[in-house]
Amino acid sequence: MKRPLSVALSCVLSCSAFAALPLAATAQTAAASAERPEVKAAAAQLKADVIAWRRDFHQHPELSNREERTAAKVAEHLRKLGLKPRTGIARHGVVAIIEGGKPGPKIALRADMDALPVTEQVDLPFASKATANFRGETVGVMHACGHDAHTGILLGIADALVAMKKDLPGQVMLVFQPAEEGAPADEEGGASLMLKDGLFKDFKPEAMFGLHVFSTLSAGQLGVRQGPLMAASDRFTIKIKGRQTHGSAPWAGVDPIVAAADVIGSAQTIVSRRTNIAKLPAVVSFGAIKGGIRYNIIPDDVEMIGTIRTFDEGMRQAIFKDLKNVAEHVSAAHGAQAEATVPDQDGNPVTYNDPALTARMLPSLKAVAGDANVVEMPLVMGAEDFSYYAKEVPAMFFFVGATAPGVDAATAPSNHSPKFKLDESSLDVGLRAMLQVTLDYLHGAKAAG
Repeated sequence: MKRPLSVALSCVLSCSAFAALPLAATAQTAAASAERPEVKAAAAQLKADVIAWRRDFHQHPELSNREERTAAKVAEHLRKLGLKPRTGIARHGVVAIIEGGKPGPKIALRADMDALPVTEQVDLPFASKATANFRGETVGVMHACGHDAHTGILLGIADALVAMKKDLPGQVMLVFQPAEEGAPADEEGGASLMLKDGLFKDFKPEAMFGLHVFSTLSAGQLGVRQGPLMAASDRFTIKIKGRQTHGSAPWAGVDPIVAAADVIGSAQTIVSRRTNIAKLPAVVSFGAIKGGIRYNIIPDDVEMIGTIRTFDEGMRQAIFKDLKNVAEHVSAAHGAQAEATVPDQDGNPVTYNDPALTARMLPSLKAVAGDANVVEMPLVMGAEDFSYYAKEVPAMFFFVGATAPGVDAATAPSNHSPKFKLDESSLDVGLRAMLQVTLDYLHGAKAAG
């Protein structure tokens, strides 16, 4: 049975006072004087529940576009709160709107729900033992990126906002999104499909917020950046067709494995020699190679898949062209033929934090974590499909430190590692930060200058 929040939460809503503080040398923002008391009270009341939710989702992870159990649990809890969630958006997305008792802005908060094809190597009593089929293989499934934490945090925020909705100005859309990690190759999914399915058709927020636990920050820290934050990401597929022959007589066929190796080596010069990385960083990485089945048979073909990361649209398009050119011509030099699909599906745009919105909400982050614990992030080569929402409405996406105190965050197992380990104190920090941002925005907190 869900424990009710203290009635006191709905009785202490007030705007924070601000004074100018810089995020970077060129940006002046206002600083909130203190964390809201209702935020502290809600976090203390909900701490055990958020941990329990996160552990349950962690123990029962589901791959992208397969989040049936997770979505059902989310919808069930939202209904217990008296909300009317819409389900089945983008397959397993769940959306609910909290109606405040007073007029005010419309905003949206997002959490992603999917896990990764990773076999967990963390010794936890609630470690995942789940398996699933991925690309034709049986794989382990793990919340190696922390989406279990995001879902638990947003459920906690739902509880807190519902408890204080009588005095809440405006409306808050809760977006529990599937397939952030990318839908299977033959399917659509994620944020782009949420929008395609009409997420903002009847409710267009004036601002949207999202968070992500992050291993390179220590628990207690928050990270944010105005403007470009995370890279655009695109996937490519290259199929090289040769001619099968016995391994003892390579001259009798065309070896696609040797051609593939040469393509991989030559492709490294696209970034190192053809791309102006003094302007902005870029990455071309091969993630998988598949070809052949027996030690002494040269196969007919080889397939390679990989990723491209960029921050500039011109660089992005140039790399597409260069990679296709390298694949086709290097393969031809070996007597093979390449089919290069670059990109092989729509990729994620750059994740862009609206500068004015980020400046406005920076004091909210500092109020929760303290000035010294809110850091300006460098450009992050990882990608996020939250970027699709940020193309539709002003948005801010921030990071929550996930690595335990006393562990070097610079060398801790990264997000997507089978050894990724979330320090659960980050759940409290994430909930408080997002709730503070939400309440400050709804109550009209503004940046100075």
